[in-house]
Amino acid sequence: MGGFFGVAKKSRCVDELFYGVDYNSHTGTRRAGMAVVDPSGIFSRSIHNIENSYFRSKFEGDLEEFDGNSGIGVISDTDAQPIIVNCHLGKFAIVTVGRINNIVELEKELLAKGHHFCEHSYDIINPTEMVAALISEGTDYVTGIRNAQKRIKGSVSMLLLTDHGIIAARDRFGRTPIILGQKPDAMAATSESCAFPNLDFTICHELTPGEIVEFNADGYRQLSPGGCDSQVCAFLWTYYGYPACQYEGRNVDQMRYQTGEMMGHEDPTEIDVVSAIPDSGIGMALGYAQGKKVPYQRAIVKYTPTWPRSFTPSTQERRELVAKMKLIPNKSVLQGKRVAFCDDSIVRGTQLRDNVRDFYDAGAKEVHIRISCPPLIYACKFINFTSSKSDLELITRRVIEQLEGSPDKNLDRYATAGTPEYNRMVEEIRRQLGVDSLQFSSLEHVVKAIGLPKERICTHCFDGTSRC
Repeated sequence: MGGFFGVAKKSRCVDELFYGVDYNSHTGTRRAGMAVVDPSGIFSRSIHNIENSYFRSKFEGDLEEFDGNSGIGVISDTDAQPIIVNCHLGKFAIVTVGRINNIVELEKELLAKGHHFCEHSYDIINPTEMVAALISEGTDYVTGIRNAQKRIKGSVSMLLLTDHGIIAARDRFGRTPIILGQKPDAMAATSESCAFPNLDFTICHELTPGEIVEFNADGYRQLSPGGCDSQVCAFLWTYYGYPACQYEGRNVDQMRYQTGEMMGHEDPTEIDVVSAIPDSGIGMALGYAQGKKVPYQRAIVKYTPTWPRSFTPSTQERRELVAKMKLIPNKSVLQGKRVAFCDDSIVRGTQLRDNVRDFYDAGAKEVHIRISCPPLIYACKFINFTSSKSDLELITRRVIEQLEGSPDKNLDRYATAGTPEYNRMVEEIRRQLGVDSLQFSSLEHVVKAIGLPKERICTHCFDGTSRC
């Protein structure tokens, strides 16, 4: 997915920028970058590969070379950013979060108009450069950004750094968030509000879908209002968001806790212990334990000193090995117990299947899996929350193909809890995982825990609905 941070300060902003970007590190693992502009209008930029290291370790050595009162930075799961552009609108640096599904068509259109593109890798242009090119077609920044929002199929939120301030523009359907924070000598914008507390920023505004604002150290002003449409991604709360973050005013950990509590209250299964598959399963597990009135214990623990990320390696096989290595079964808790394990989702199922085998080997009497969201029936086509390249990488689609002879048959039935098709699918996933029982949260519970109307939430991955 990715996340960004931008700050404008009355004095040197480099420290706030550095730590603010770092607090977005949970959103991506491939590239990271920062750009600053000094009072004379000189831009500086640094980009590093972070696939095998932390953001901090890559960028600490660059800090002394940066100087400026405003800057932007990004953690990206896709392209190298920021890029710096000079066009008839002026010079600006830009970072983006999102996905452009029609990038090939847009490239052909712009090349035919005389545009050129510099940033190419694997025969694909840099998506952030595409956004910059679309902006440059405008008569000013607002018309340019509106042009990009209108023509991009998918989603895009962005920060633009100019020599007089920072422009923040949220995706027109609000699939990804932008939150503004303020303190006496600075203003900042971020994808992830957990960046604010330790830097002493207080949330002062959450951009509405499509809204464009400009800010400097003294405050912000609206350049263009947002629309009434909203399709904020439900998976932000389920998985991607850090527990201290909030989106649309709703805290991530509270949402996860409530989802687990509702499931625990309704689940008649007899168990002895509730545990989380860390980290994103913890909030749900605590709520599930409360709802079911069963003790929460750490039946599996995460070893982070040398295994920080499960999806850093370049191959799926190595990612799965790293994921296994960093999770250690706690035999003293598991021995002879009926344990409910709470997790955020099941994508391919291979990692969870290996975990389950370890739980039984460690002495668990029964293993019950509880998932905080509905089954993932459709791959994300808006913000890349999984690295799945096709629907068939999803365990649900493989099971549907097994049951129906086609991975695309009766999807609406398989996505509807309680139907015979849904029940057969869940039972087959349970059998393949080798667990005693398997339950997914209902879509109704997820929507209720988020606290927004269903029509304002993107639930495409669960039920195929979306607005493009």
